[in-house]
Amino acid sequence: MEAAVSDLRVVNDLVKEESRFLEPVLAEVEKVIVGQKLMVERILTGLLTGGHILVEGVPGLAKTLTVKTFSQVIDAHFQRIQFTPDLLPADVIGTMIYNQHTGQFTTRKGPIFANLILADEINRAPAKVQSALLEAMQEKQVTIGDATHPLTEPFVVLATQNPIEQEGTYPLPEAQVDRFMLKIVVGYPTRDEEIGIIDRVVSDYRPDVEKKATIQDILRARSIVNQVYVDEKLKGYIVDIVEATRHPARCGLKELEPYITYGASPRASIFLYAAARAHAFIRHRGYVIPDDIKAIGPDVLRHRIVLSYEAEAEEVSTEDLVRRIFESVEVP
Repeated sequence: MEAAVSDLRVVNDLVKEESRFLEPVLAEVEKVIVGQKLMVERILTGLLTGGHILVEGVPGLAKTLTVKTFSQVIDAHFQRIQFTPDLLPADVIGTMIYNQHTGQFTTRKGPIFANLILADEINRAPAKVQSALLEAMQEKQVTIGDATHPLTEPFVVLATQNPIEQEGTYPLPEAQVDRFMLKIVVGYPTRDEEIGIIDRVVSDYRPDVEKKATIQDILRARSIVNQVYVDEKLKGYIVDIVEATRHPARCGLKELEPYITYGASPRASIFLYAAARAHAFIRHRGYVIPDDIKAIGPDVLRHRIVLSYEAEAEEVSTEDLVRRIFESVEVP
């Protein structure tokens, strides 16, 4: 027992030391971005775990600016891909170009070869293009012609969806949505935040963004995040939460059974475990507490529960179900 406590103290001290670089990174991002702290923190979570993020929000909420600013602060390569109905897979991953002078084919890499990718309005592109992106996300590599090209780490995709305009869109199938670690819903800024945004635009405020970290710092932090301690009881708590989305009645939530057609996949348990570790790391802790799981849980689960027709008829949302599950599952 004493050895275990000693090990935990070592990990905790290591996390406190290695997570110090996050404060200047976040402060530098806040020089440009007003509000949107949830989105900023979740992007950081994706960088620390290698998980991809699906963002739902109306246009004009600084999604592009946030990702671009992050890439500047950590000196990473950023690419924005605007998804449209006429987009082709080659426009995303690249293609082979024939050179008439040499009589040979050469590889032209697409915008997917970057560290931070903003896939804007991913549901506007047809299934073949969506699959090309999602395959790269899953395998962390791209095949062009006969050659396979690994993608450089860190590689994080932030895909956006517009919740308002649905005409001319191709909704992501559940199996593809499941590959995103987090789905966050970005809301409007507060009154004070919006006044601050207006003041910056009117005054033509353009702060110089300085590099506060490197890609190597992020990759080293990932290895530390993987050492963050998670108690066996908390592992059981994670599994109990995910199990409650699949079989509510077995977990004492019989009233939720009619509203769920399919629950969360095993990826939910894996991602919730990893994201909770990153959440603790961002708060300079070397161990996970239940509040980490509760804070990150809705973002991991909201896109993994398939609602029944009865839920839609009664206007029961996944947010309602996830909230009810976290209220009911016993915390160790």
